[in-house]
Amino acid sequence: MRREITEQILGEYQKYLIEDEKTQATIRKYLCDLRKLMDYAAGREIDKTLMREYKDKLLNEDHYKISSINSFIVATNRFLEFMGWQEARVKTYKVQKEIFCPENKYLSKAEYFRLIKTAKITGKKRLVMILQTFCATGIRVSELKYITVEAVRSNSVIICNKGKIRTILLPDDLRKALLYYIAQQGIKKGIVFCTTSGKVVNRSNIWREMKKLCEEAGVDEQKVYPHNLRHLFAHCFYQMKKDIAELADILGHSNIETTRIYIRVTGEEHRKQLNEMKLVTMLC
Repeated sequence: MRREITEQILGEYQKYLIEDEKTQATIRKYLCDLRKLMDYAAGREIDKTLMREYKDKLLNEDHYKISSINSFIVATNRFLEFMGWQEARVKTYKVQKEIFCPENKYLSKAEYFRLIKTAKITGKKRLVMILQTFCATGIRVSELKYITVEAVRSNSVIICNKGKIRTILLPDDLRKALLYYIAQQGIKKGIVFCTTSGKVVNRSNIWREMKKLCEEAGVDEQKVYPHNLRHLFAHCFYQMKKDIAELADILGHSNIETTRIYIRVTGEEHRKQLNEMKLVTMLC
């Protein structure tokens, strides 16, 4: 059988991913990556030589980030295993883990509160509550649908995501604020943050609303996206408890190495820690 990617094969792989209970976002990402490879191959057979050439092109011609290339390679290797084309797999790039978070990506607690204050002033009540729900619980955007009226009233949110079920508790202040919002909005049951059709609010709409706040709040928009609120939650929790295992459970991580990414300090904080060690003495 000629090792060539076709739309028919992608259709079969999509069915497999659905049966394997992969999320819709994961399936879209995998198929998008594979279509890019299919375009590059342009009918040529998929072998290790082609994969090495494409890997090199992504880095040196297309200037993708190493993390993006590695993500593509992982997705593609899984597809190659599905097809029985294991010999065509290539290795990911080895990258030393950064011990601190870039300043332009780190959202501080003060910046977060400026966003909340701006959203309140501009009358965006739903956005105020969504931002606080993300930041006070550490949930993912895809998990917002589990914040229901019933869950808020019972103060126990059961989340089923990525094949794992976990229970999170709501901080008292968040629960009170959510109960007030629910009563104010006349929401009787079901998803708290939903559209008129009853579906959870779209993640792209949340993203756009967050970006609109940035200029007025005086916060760099590069720092403002839903997942960064999850990082802020993780950073604050770890600073208080210093328990990475418990944090991993709360975030729903299977691997603590994933959790480590969430608790990196900024470069400025790292520099401060180095300075406090006082291991240098002047010559004069």
